[in-house]
Amino acid sequence: MSIAEKMASNQKQIAISEFFEKNKHFLGFDTLNRAIITAVKEAVDNSLDACEEARILPDITIEIQRVPKSKDQLILIAKDNGPGIPQKSIENVFGKLLYGSRFHAIRQSRGQQGIGITGVVMYSQLTTGKQTYVKSKIASESSAVEVKLGIDTRKNKAVKYSQERVIWTEDEQIVEHGLFIRTQMKAKFQRGSQSIVQYLKMTSIVNPHANITFRYINSDGELEIENCWKRATLNLPTPVKAIKPHPHGIHLGQLQRMLKDSEERKLTSFLRQNFSGVSSRAAKEVCSKADLSEGAKPKLLKTEQVNSLLDACSEVKFLPPPTNCLSPIEDLLIKKGLSKTIDSKFVTTLTRNPRVASGNPYQIEVGLIFGGSMPSDQQVQLLRFANRVPLMYQQGGCLLTQAISSIDWRQYGLEQSGGKGVPKGPATILVHLASTNVQFTSEAKEAVASNDDVMQEIRKALLELGRNLRRHMKKKKKMAKAQEKFDLVNDILPAIAEKASSLLGKPVPELSSTISKIMNAVIMEQSTYWDKESKTVRVKGILYNYTSRPRSYTILMNWPEKQGAVMIDNERGGRKETIGLWAWKIETLQSGERAHIEFGLDNLEKGDWTETEVFYRGSAEVIGASKLDEKILEEMKNQNSDEVLETMEVITEEIDETISNVASRAMKNSTGDEIQKESFQTTLFDGEVDE
Repeated sequence: MSIAEKMASNQKQIAISEFFEKNKHFLGFDTLNRAIITAVKEAVDNSLDACEEARILPDITIEIQRVPKSKDQLILIAKDNGPGIPQKSIENVFGKLLYGSRFHAIRQSRGQQGIGITGVVMYSQLTTGKQTYVKSKIASESSAVEVKLGIDTRKNKAVKYSQERVIWTEDEQIVEHGLFIRTQMKAKFQRGSQSIVQYLKMTSIVNPHANITFRYINSDGELEIENCWKRATLNLPTPVKAIKPHPHGIHLGQLQRMLKDSEERKLTSFLRQNFSGVSSRAAKEVCSKADLSEGAKPKLLKTEQVNSLLDACSEVKFLPPPTNCLSPIEDLLIKKGLSKTIDSKFVTTLTRNPRVASGNPYQIEVGLIFGGSMPSDQQVQLLRFANRVPLMYQQGGCLLTQAISSIDWRQYGLEQSGGKGVPKGPATILVHLASTNVQFTSEAKEAVASNDDVMQEIRKALLELGRNLRRHMKKKKKMAKAQEKFDLVNDILPAIAEKASSLLGKPVPELSSTISKIMNAVIMEQSTYWDKESKTVRVKGILYNYTSRPRSYTILMNWPEKQGAVMIDNERGGRKETIGLWAWKIETLQSGERAHIEFGLDNLEKGDWTETEVFYRGSAEVIGASKLDEKILEEMKNQNSDEVLETMEVITEEIDETISNVASRAMKNSTGDEIQKESFQTTLFDGEVDE
């Protein structure tokens, strides 16, 4: 046998599980400290995904037990109240890599590849030789199934050591459904910024609908640590829907495969039925630019023609893909999540409108929490998330960190060397990327890869947060000075007047006009608080005119209209300036007078809305309010207008597609004459519905 033949005879296919067994660092099991966090992450992600799909408010318990007399060995126990896993699916879910239901679905989800929890079972077996214990109960069955399993890495399949039906009891209470996992692995438990406690704390911030409990049992069997993060809302995240791929995000090989698998007889039908955002007009335009017949059969296209079709897609403007494939956390819940875990004096959040990059919908959410007990001489804490999952490692190489570091935070009141890098100050900055296709730097999903479009979108969001922080600090500083001056005048002047009057034997004079001359300022005092009796948020504002002449203003306040809040008890009236911004015209405020603005916000829970921004239009400065930037207001109006137009475009497209489907069904029993069918559809599209 020749050398070449001997070399060829030694070649054989590698099982995917065997590959990951030898390259476990790809999955996040490269160090003992990270191994346990990776395992907890996979268990929690699966529980949250399962509960959300089943529309169940998650109750998740994570317990870590130190194995006595065994160096660096931990037992991980994970429990949830999810829908459970059917008996016949357990061995595939826990014992087969690349097995899952989300890989081909274009929607936001925590996991996709079907590697996570199977990787945990594999790592456990590799480092301790122990079997993983799984107990599952589904609602339709009276008993639970109990399985002990491992993985045959050469065949990429589960090895079941035992399986039996048992009574399902957890914590002495019969639960209708849920999942229990117990596995032992080589790992180290640590405290600090990169610990299980920190990971679960971060998870609770972006999953405020979940109850999460953590326990740590030391080697003596004693409960050493116990934490519980209670849910901050009873509302589950908006369900996401899978969408079709968008032409702007398609690749040649993918397009060739789709054409080959197509059942459509016409190219225009193929484009409309298999992609999102493609109308009849756009499909015809693509065919024209690609120099292909509209009636060309998709299966018969040659490579050159497919290339022409792909090039044409890049030149045609399509409707954006639907954004119901995304489930953002939203402003109020981010505020709730941050406030319940971090003590502070100021919180500002922002959820940007969905955007599209390379045909993939994505959405950016940011939050900034300032003051309180956070140290002012250290770097701000960065909280990075992708699809509601905390990113704990590779902070420096992550796109989210790079976006934060690219902002000059000095102009917003934080310290920063040279205007670049992570700033210093008593603050925490949160960035969340929700996307149908998050590009990570590795399979371990620890950092987001570079993308110019996403980078710019994050920067825009962070700049808005910075402006909010600057306005807050400026307003607080001015209010503090004004209050100090006002207190001083109100304490000293009446005392002097009273003393002088008693010495002269005359009555104490009215001092309001004198105080106004000394203060020479217009002051806005505003408070936002939760009213226990009415169970509504109350907003009160008082505008004081401490100047010597009458003043006229328009006072504006923001409110969470997009989050479903309803404005009530607004006796002063006013008008809506734009979505989430209300305005009151105060025609004449005489010297020494005050104007009251008060309203309530219904349909909110306690803690949903704690701070209201106040703006003003007018010539004289108002201490305690920010002068309205008309350019920013115009941008807000345009943004809201764009949302309406985009919604109308999507509705029109859905009507267009519905009519087309109706037309197709109406002609189904005819002779199949394509010309007659097209004529019938054209008549519909050019009629009243199109108008």
